[in-house]
Amino acid sequence: MLGVTNLPTYLAGLVLIVLLPGPNSLYVLSVAARRGIRAGYTAAAGVFLGDAVLMTLSAAGVASLLQGNAVLFGIVKYAGAGYLSWLAIGMLRAAWGLWRTRRERTVADELTAGAAASAADERPFRRAVVISLLNPKAILFFVAFFVQFVDPAYAYPALSFVVLGAFAQLASFLYLSVLIFSGTRLAGAFRRRKRLSAGATSAAGALFLGFAVKLSLASA
Repeated sequence: MLGVTNLPTYLAGLVLIVLLPGPNSLYVLSVAARRGIRAGYTAAAGVFLGDAVLMTLSAAGVASLLQGNAVLFGIVKYAGAGYLSWLAIGMLRAAWGLWRTRRERTVADELTAGAAASAADERPFRRAVVISLLNPKAILFFVAFFVQFVDPAYAYPALSFVVLGAFAQLASFLYLSVLIFSGTRLAGAFRRRKRLSAGATSAAGALFLGFAVKLSLASA
């Protein structure tokens, strides 16, 4: 189909990959829990745009450029790691504030994803796009994964990438929708239980810090 081979195998692998936790999905869950369904889908739209750009760059050959240029790869890699670390520090600071205070606060006040910005100042769409784009390994991943399912004899391989990317975006939309509606349910529990909110914020910050370390240690 349009140069795509072994589509069932691709879909099975895609489901497993989408279910793996990453900074994008964790951020969307965080936004939905703090600000509701509409803001959650705003962040998800940023993820879709960022992934679409990476898929397009992958098909256009930027992956080969990053793989062959250690300096360029390093710049993008450390910029991404630094941004994720900045988000992680903001979450950990918010969690520390929750542990120290005794008065109830809403999760929208505490589960902030910025270093010092309030939820009102947050721009979920823009932040999600940045998180997506500052990950050079994602470009390499799209090429390495997609190319396995492209028929080398097909005359229009770019079209095959489009088909594979469309399936990937659909799977991402379904998965993020589940996270968004789950996040709004979690928000009620966070508002009632300060310890639960602090624990979730700490866990999110630790995960983002882990993502930053993993990205900084990645090689082209």
